[in-house]
Amino acid sequence: MKITAIKTFLGSFGNRSRGLIKVETDEGLYGWGEAYSVGPDRSVEPIADYIFEMIKGEDPRRIEYIMLKLMQQFRFPSGGTGLAVISGIDHALWDISGKAAGLPVYMLLGGAVRNRVRVYQGMGGSNGKEAAERAHELNEKWGFTAFKTSPYQLNPDANRWGLVCKAGAQYFEEIRRNTPEEWEFAFDPHAKIFEPIQALQLANALAPYDPYFYEEPLRPEHIPAWARLRQQMQVPLATGESLYTRFEFLDLITAQGADIIQPDVCVCGGLLEMRKIAAIAEAHYVTVAPHNPMGPIATAVNVHFSAATPNFKILEYVMPVGTAWEKCVLDPYLPKDGYLELRDTPGLGIDVNEEAITDNPYLHWQRTCPVRPDGSTGYI
Repeated sequence: MKITAIKTFLGSFGNRSRGLIKVETDEGLYGWGEAYSVGPDRSVEPIADYIFEMIKGEDPRRIEYIMLKLMQQFRFPSGGTGLAVISGIDHALWDISGKAAGLPVYMLLGGAVRNRVRVYQGMGGSNGKEAAERAHELNEKWGFTAFKTSPYQLNPDANRWGLVCKAGAQYFEEIRRNTPEEWEFAFDPHAKIFEPIQALQLANALAPYDPYFYEEPLRPEHIPAWARLRQQMQVPLATGESLYTRFEFLDLITAQGADIIQPDVCVCGGLLEMRKIAAIAEAHYVTVAPHNPMGPIATAVNVHFSAATPNFKILEYVMPVGTAWEKCVLDPYLPKDGYLELRDTPGLGIDVNEEAITDNPYLHWQRTCPVRPDGSTGYI
């Protein structure tokens, strides 16, 4: 079997575009993958075309060999845009390999260690009661019992930090007062905090109400700050969406800078790389809660990863129902009682309506920094 083509599709899903990747073979088998939208999104196609020249004619089932070859031929670290495309190609290779073997991808990873995959949904509200009502709606419809929300009820760039922490605590306390005590709530400061002491102050404000985890309060560049923060905190510290490859995660994990890591299978290098990251984490008693604010192709890849990974904790999930994804991805994984059920379908277990993607126009989207009262820019 040989790789004969790599095709890219850039369509709008919600308020942004996503790069989808299709790898084709001379035996008629094909696979699908999803690239992370790190920007600029239009870079996906030329990078994929460039990569095709490196791996055309290769057997798509030689995933370890192909990934090694790409990393060696790139020579310099690929960075976010390059790794996003490499990740999408990796997904497609696993999809092809599963189809060729007549097995779901998780069976190629050593088989399932669990029967279903727990997921959590993002939610929020103008106050804790409204957020609790949203959580109840998600529970009643899809069975969710785990959720993630922002701790910011006040603008952190325009208010005294003590008031920001106080408002966050009041918000969480009101959520707890209006939901069953068995439910889990995680909080994501979204790497907006520059000073580690402020990250600790916010963590301490939330701690009395038992957060599931506290996600990425700081920027990822300086690992010693993460190690010190974790030593001081009373709640589980999670991070990893902004890190790439096993080598960056090795630095974080060996420094004991996180209780939970959150690699993104659409940007860290793909499923093969994420398995290696998870193995490093397992050896250090660290769990994995994949970052997944993506579409149903990424979710499918994550389901297979989660099914076969012993130290998996929970998966972030975005509902495709009622969005453009509904027409583009056939039979997506949908939650039942707050879990995604495993499938016996060969490959990733989903397929793509290519015609719907072709008719889905590109939408330009970019991140925009907030502006502080003094005119300086803040983190997004």
